[in-house]
Amino acid sequence: MQLSDTIGAISTAPGRGGIGIVRLSGARARAIAESVLRLQPAFEWKSWTAARAALVDERGQVIDQVVVTYFAKPKSYTAEDVVEISCHGAPVVLRFCLERAVAAGARLAEPGEFTLRAFLNGRIDLPQAEAVRDLIEATTLYQARVAAQQADGSLSRRLAPVKRHLLELIALLEAGIDFAEDDVAVAGSEEILARLMPVRQGVAALAATFDYGKWVREGMTLAIAGRPNVGKSSLFNRLLEQDRAIVTPIPGTTRDTVSETASLGGIPVRLVDTAGIREGQDLVESLGIERTYQAMADADVRLVVVDLSEPLTAADRAIIERARQQGRCLLAGNKADLPRRAEPMDDCFEVSALTGAGIDALRQAILPERHEPEDGFITSLRHRRLLEEAAEALARAETAAAAGIPHEMLLVDLYAALAPLDGLTGATTADDILHRIFSTFCIGK
Repeated sequence: MQLSDTIGAISTAPGRGGIGIVRLSGARARAIAESVLRLQPAFEWKSWTAARAALVDERGQVIDQVVVTYFAKPKSYTAEDVVEISCHGAPVVLRFCLERAVAAGARLAEPGEFTLRAFLNGRIDLPQAEAVRDLIEATTLYQARVAAQQADGSLSRRLAPVKRHLLELIALLEAGIDFAEDDVAVAGSEEILARLMPVRQGVAALAATFDYGKWVREGMTLAIAGRPNVGKSSLFNRLLEQDRAIVTPIPGTTRDTVSETASLGGIPVRLVDTAGIREGQDLVESLGIERTYQAMADADVRLVVVDLSEPLTAADRAIIERARQQGRCLLAGNKADLPRRAEPMDDCFEVSALTGAGIDALRQAILPERHEPEDGFITSLRHRRLLEEAAEALARAETAAAAGIPHEMLLVDLYAALAPLDGLTGATTADDILHRIFSTFCIGK
């Protein structure tokens, strides 16, 4: 990949549409555009302006009437000269336009290369670049809002004071070492520990947001389990707000898992309706029950459904206990519209899949504690691992400071904490990591 090349790509999604865009970026973007377009006689390249032009073939025959938009460096997406040619959205026209640009000297862009150039040219930092990909891949408006805030630098802004405190401590200790012979006062252990505290707290607090951020970005899975005929499928349909699962009064109607994705509070939640758990049934139902156990083990949250119109059974208690041992578990008492015969239960959400009573409260309970996008939180496993690495180095530094270890040795741990924080924002990121990140982008972005 030669970053000095002028690159080109179709930046709109595959398929037919009203408009399709071919994007060029690099020093020769204007010259290449001039070779494939017939511009108006009075045309001038003015940044952030659009003009009408004709896309022509090698003989000068018009293929399409287009709009050409120019963004002069450094005030463009890539901080290079960028030209966008808006054609009618026929795939054959877009391919022709791109082929003409390549014949004129452009190189086909690699996946994510436009955003990579924006990062390398200092236009954005690495979390902002990753947020661009997340924004493109968003399936809910809340995901888009989170990605837009991160693309605007919310994560970087939250990390900035943490790095500032760490750099101030490093500078203090370095100065003490440099001027030790001049009797310059060196910070004592108590001051060092006091300065380390906000850094450790900031790193730990940001790392703790990963569980929520991962669910926002990737979604979560909810397995609905319980005995036959307690209303699992009815509750599944009610949460989904459509009749997806078959509902009958016959026990064992659901013999396999049924799944569908819904947006709850802006988070994609994959709802899994499972076979009712009971003993001594035929082979097909037994296989379905095995899949129920597997779905419960794989889920982020388990929703155990019991029938409030009947006394709680030993089977109910066994399912609840198993679900709680596997991780986060919620208990829903269904058929709350009928006379109650079940015993009182702590932390039980009383609902009616028939009338919808209590469903809103149950939806809220399914979702994790909400973080506002403006506050900044991490959504990437790469971010969490770097923060954990920084936290480990800070813990070593705190131990060394408490033990009175010489500052030269203490600085080793402080620099070890700074390196992963720089890696998170892209200040010191290896080429292979950059390749892994940007290779997940679509071509043209």
